[in-house]
Amino acid sequence: MALFGCDCKYNCTLTGFIASIIIGIIAAILRFTAVITVTPAFLWVVFGIAVVYLGITLIAAALTSTDGGTRRCLCSVLSALLLGILGTVLFSVVLLAIEFAATSVLGAILVGLLLFSFSFTITSTACLVRCIAKCRE
Repeated sequence: MALFGCDCKYNCTLTGFIASIIIGIIAAILRFTAVITVTPAFLWVVFGIAVVYLGITLIAAALTSTDGGTRRCLCSVLSALLLGILGTVLFSVVLLAIEFAATSVLGAILVGLLLFSFSFTITSTACLVRCIAKCRE
């Protein structure tokens, strides 16, 4: 399974996945107890970041050479990165389209899923950078 394996030995997407689950659960609990609120401005910023990440990922995948360690690292982390990006886009659009009450269980779950996806995007990018740096040594 490409999500947790890499040709080079420095893939850390499993660690990022676990950290993202923890962040998503904490965010859902904080949203349910109305400690945090999610404003439309935050949702638009997260949506914009995910769209830019998607564009950069597609360009990087198209421009990567076929013989280097960069291609192996990109192929191993690409599924995790796309999962995070598409989840972020989906959940931010859903939260922008529907207004939830402050203590709504469904709203809390969607916010948790949004922040899980967004943090998974960030950690997958960090894993990709780390993998590329280690494979080039």
